[in-house]
Amino acid sequence: MNGLIGKKIGMTSIFDASGKNIACTVIEVQPNVVTQVKTVESDGYDALQLGYGEAKAKNTSKALKGHFERANTTPKSEVVEFRNYPSAKQLGDEIILSDVFVEGEKVSAVGTSKGKGFQGVVKRHHFAGVGQATHGQHNRLRAPGSVGASAWPSKVAKGLRMGGRMGNDRVKTKNLKIVKLLLDKNLMLIQGSVPGHKGSFVIIEK
Repeated sequence: MNGLIGKKIGMTSIFDASGKNIACTVIEVQPNVVTQVKTVESDGYDALQLGYGEAKAKNTSKALKGHFERANTTPKSEVVEFRNYPSAKQLGDEIILSDVFVEGEKVSAVGTSKGKGFQGVVKRHHFAGVGQATHGQHNRLRAPGSVGASAWPSKVAKGLRMGGRMGNDRVKTKNLKIVKLLLDKNLMLIQGSVPGHKGSFVIIEK
């Protein structure tokens, strides 16, 4: 798997050659540092561990400080492992945006979706509600309705769609197109939406 760690900046739009306005998500991809190299001999599988973003030393544990010192780098706020990385890298190497991605190719974005808190079935599962306010319907317009059977099985089935915590989940959006790379500013413009709030870390992979 080939990819890098980035940070979601926000959204914008650009015009393509035909004059079409394209909605884009702006991802800042500063150079990623190789903080660990895993091999089949030592770990049982091949992988590269990449670090991104600066973390305060006082908020980093001694174990992690030593881990980053071995890579001859400063503490990182985000660490992600990529299995079977196609290019061979050494501990402490930097991987920049142009090493991995080119304009026009399709990528996937992995991030943590925005948290919505506790939501009802209409917002969470797109229930239609009762649909009418007459015929004795008092305050049932957005209610879930019946949730169980009769005397048998006398319980609510597991997995029934109900109200509950919504969002704040790991989400992967596939087949996103890289519209433009601003290599001098370490920015990537991706057509479409990327999970997460502004300032959140995302994994861009292909």
